[in-house]
Amino acid sequence: MTRTGLVARVLIDSPLPQLDHLFDYRIPEELAALAQPGVRVRVPLRSAGRVADGYLIEVVGGATAVPPTGTDPATLDGVTPDYHGALSPLDAVVSEAPVLTPEVWKLARRVADRAAGNASDIIRLAVPPRQVRVEKAWLAGMAATNATNATNATNATDESAPVAAPATTDPASAPPHAFADYPADSLDTVVADRKRLCVAAVPTLMLLPGGHTIGRWAHTMAELAVAALSAGRSSILVVPDYRDQDQVQAALELLAPAGTVSRVDARQPNADRYRAFLACLAPAPRIVLGNRSAVYAPAHDLGLIALWDDGDPLHGEQLSPYVHARDAALVRQGQAGCALIFLGHTRTVEVQRLVELGWLGEAHPTRNQHPRIIPTDFQAEPDQQARAARIPTAAWQAAREALQHGPVLVQVASPGYAPMLACQTCKKAARCTTCQGPLGLASAAALPSCRWCGALAADWSCVHCEGRKLRVVTLGTGRTAEELGRAFPGARVIIADGDHQVQQLGAEPALVIATRGAEPIPAGGYRAILLLDGERMLARESLRVGDDSLRAWCNTAALAAPGASVMLVGVGGTLARALNAWQPEAHAAAELADRRQLRFPPAVRVASVTGTADDVAAALIDLDQVPGLDVLGPVATEPPLVRGIVRFPYASGDEAARLLKAAIVRNAARRRRPKGAPFRAAPTLKVRFDDPELL
Repeated sequence: MTRTGLVARVLIDSPLPQLDHLFDYRIPEELAALAQPGVRVRVPLRSAGRVADGYLIEVVGGATAVPPTGTDPATLDGVTPDYHGALSPLDAVVSEAPVLTPEVWKLARRVADRAAGNASDIIRLAVPPRQVRVEKAWLAGMAATNATNATNATNATDESAPVAAPATTDPASAPPHAFADYPADSLDTVVADRKRLCVAAVPTLMLLPGGHTIGRWAHTMAELAVAALSAGRSSILVVPDYRDQDQVQAALELLAPAGTVSRVDARQPNADRYRAFLACLAPAPRIVLGNRSAVYAPAHDLGLIALWDDGDPLHGEQLSPYVHARDAALVRQGQAGCALIFLGHTRTVEVQRLVELGWLGEAHPTRNQHPRIIPTDFQAEPDQQARAARIPTAAWQAAREALQHGPVLVQVASPGYAPMLACQTCKKAARCTTCQGPLGLASAAALPSCRWCGALAADWSCVHCEGRKLRVVTLGTGRTAEELGRAFPGARVIIADGDHQVQQLGAEPALVIATRGAEPIPAGGYRAILLLDGERMLARESLRVGDDSLRAWCNTAALAAPGASVMLVGVGGTLARALNAWQPEAHAAAELADRRQLRFPPAVRVASVTGTADDVAAALIDLDQVPGLDVLGPVATEPPLVRGIVRFPYASGDEAARLLKAAIVRNAARRRRPKGAPFRAAPTLKVRFDDPELL
């Protein structure tokens, strides 16, 4: 049977919400052999001879399709399209590579619907931009492989030809992966039993045979992936950034067979990224390693999804529909039925909720080993003057002694030299006269400048009291390094932040000044760690500021050498006790209980609805029918916009998303292009589910 008369169902690659559904196109006879599900296509739009790119999702039997003579029409594959008129033909098949697999399409559709977003926006994260030369080489390689397989199949029919033994997935034949840090059978059977676990990472460093130092968590994650590979299953490992990827990759180079790991990373050159993506399409088990977008990567026979440190803000997607990697992983696990691991030194309240529901199990290391945490606020006879200082006496002494034996880490809140200035007279924050941004100093000899627009403030005067002198309010890595360099003459001082990237460090004495998340990994661990600026970290207005600070402190403390002191400066209360006793699970449980009482997420889901007053009001009226939903606001934001916050149970999430998506489509559809204008007016309604600004 030829494919003449069949219909292609196409998703157009467009951010317009009114185009977020499948369109039917007739498959011309000359494109019939190429029009396969998953390929990139080009299709005509309804006016002005325009064409658009898209993905061919499925091929169905046309209503007027004529099968070849002697063929029963009932044998046509697929279903009859919804539209029965004359269909426009496909304009072109852009590529023969089936880059959008059915599993990834199903995932993208579900994730987008859950967040009232567009499936094409999710697919844009899943499928990298096309690289023609790389793709042609991949297609040629696939053709050669298929030809070889066909030859082998032909030879197999000859009784005299040797028959290859089938590959075994017997765990006994796989290389041993003992998971020595955990009780027997807690992680060994994760893939086989399709376990869903929250795993507490061992907060120490380890030295690999090649001399590379990594966090022990990275070795655990690599062991999980190799165990899945030994069982003939693929795995997806999701970590926040390239530093974490480097650690896991170092462990995989030791444990995994060569050629079985694909690293998908936005920092890669486009050709390398696309080559790694195409390798994931092969029908063979593979380990996929990457950042938050890796959760959408194609994976043959997916057996495991593992997410490291799900509380890291880098797991939150910055592009619409802003879906967190944790939520995408939960959706994909539900569709694939694979194992799911959340690994971390701490536990987020979102994961704690799943544990308390019984949906996630728990796994803890055999030994209860953790860093030696010393909160300076817990000192028996505190020196009031020393406590008022940025670095108390006890912390100074610990750093001075440890510096004789190896590197010492000082964690600070902000990069730069002096990121915030204030008026010397009235103490009000100094603002730029051009854009009202904060003023700061790039160095000791630099002129004050705006951190937003870069304008110099050479002739600055205070708008409140007309004062002309500035004072430093906050100290960054540069100023801290300058002061500590004077306090420890002769010590080597290293700055590590966004502008000064240092990943590995030797065991020689050095004073390392770093922002959180940018700390280098030292051989053997830090001999002492000073956690400064805790009060500033906790001063941020956010529902999860305590969770974020505890997570950052625990991750930093895990870099300490065995027995080294970790000094927490200027922080007391429940956070200091949780860190001191290394009980992040207890803190997450208490935080979740408080949020349940206040009806804050993750006890419920939330969404922000932003737009003009009329548009927001119309969208919120539609939500009256959603069970258990309540509305906070609307309140004014930036004129003329207002924002309303809706809270609803998880069971009502699909209904709320459906109604809000309908409101978005109505708002976008009525924004017609004004006569004579080159573009239509921008939509005035924005919806964001699980908005981090509300969390």
